[in-house]
Amino acid sequence: MRLANKNAIVTGGAGGIGRASALAFAAEGAQVAVVDLREDAAVAVADEIRAAGGTAIAIAADVSDEADIQRVIATTIEAFGGVNVVFNNAGIIRRTTAVETTAEEWDRVFGVNVKSIFLMCKHIVPIMAAAGGGSIVNTGSGWGLKGGGQAISYCASKGAVVNMTRALAIDHGPQGIRVNSVNPGDVNTGMLRDEAAQLAVDADAFLAESADRPLGRMGEPSEIAAAVVWLASDEASYVTGTALVVDGGGIA
Repeated sequence: MRLANKNAIVTGGAGGIGRASALAFAAEGAQVAVVDLREDAAVAVADEIRAAGGTAIAIAADVSDEADIQRVIATTIEAFGGVNVVFNNAGIIRRTTAVETTAEEWDRVFGVNVKSIFLMCKHIVPIMAAAGGGSIVNTGSGWGLKGGGQAISYCASKGAVVNMTRALAIDHGPQGIRVNSVNPGDVNTGMLRDEAAQLAVDADAFLAESADRPLGRMGEPSEIAAAVVWLASDEASYVTGTALVVDGGGIA
């Protein structure tokens, strides 16, 4: 129960890494606010947590909208009494080159992947500071640390996440707030299958190519969630500003 007596917000909590992390947080004793644009899916994850004996609420929100972020925080505090952990996981990908990417697509990717983290931290940091500290984990990517093909907006946004995390750690470490990023490689999620569709390639072949790394397979959401739990917990009490890579050796 490494997160006993902790209250956590998980954005993008209805699928893939977010769902796995929400379930893992609850299994480790946290009360969890499952936040997602898809209300039905968020409710399903919260129900799953409660069915397993945990405590959870579901909140439908567009994390790129400041008013929604403020509502998420207020709703969580009303339900649980405070916020100790935030996992900024919501993210989208567009598999396009610079020439193919529209300005609207660029803005949407940055809105969900980058602006949402800025907004959450802007409003949660004062609350965590007043409570004596907290832990924030942001989802970066292996492509936030190296380049990738046909994904310029995603690569740029995840690079921003990684370095924004470092800046947040520097600014708010004196307030007892740790900020880290987890950087997955290819993970067995719906997003990976959506990438195959965007690229108009065979999904099975695309997934097989994703296994081309030293460990010889793609990751599972639960494996990323395990790293997030550790970063969120007091076991990582001296870890901040780090970019933890969990990718089966993909960028080794």
